[in-house]
Amino acid sequence: MKLVISSDHAGFALKEEVRAYLGKAGHEVVDLGAYNAEPSDYPDFAEKVGLALKRGDAPRGILICGSGVGVCVAANKIPGIRAGMCHDSYSAHQGVEHDDMNVIVLGARIIGPALAFEVVDRFVEAKFSATEERFVRRFKKVLALEAKYQCGDGPANPA
Repeated sequence: MKLVISSDHAGFALKEEVRAYLGKAGHEVVDLGAYNAEPSDYPDFAEKVGLALKRGDAPRGILICGSGVGVCVAANKIPGIRAGMCHDSYSAHQGVEHDDMNVIVLGARIIGPALAFEVVDRFVEAKFSATEERFVRRFKKVLALEAKYQCGDGPANPA
């Protein structure tokens, strides 16, 4: 499978290990940065992965930061991106099978390389359960929510 991968400085070391692991497993992995451990801003890398998926450069992406939370929040601001933070193999495959997750997010300060490899394997192997009506129905509702709020028809921001 072709994948895009990116991280901020805190996720750089784990990104390099995951990228190498997936490459050895035969996947084509496009590295969108960071390219070193110098301080950087996670929203920049979340955007790179999101835009690459929207352009059709790859069907799925991987994002890594220190906790995983920052890049997950940022990626989910991009229409069409369904990013989920997964630190276990069940969530990694279930997020794809039930929710058509297209970006997996890892926290480099939360999990180590061995678990990260297992988690990304489950993510890459999983397929959306498009033949199961309940998952399709729920997925359509998620898309409807995205469309509703993307057009500005939703309630005003109370903040």
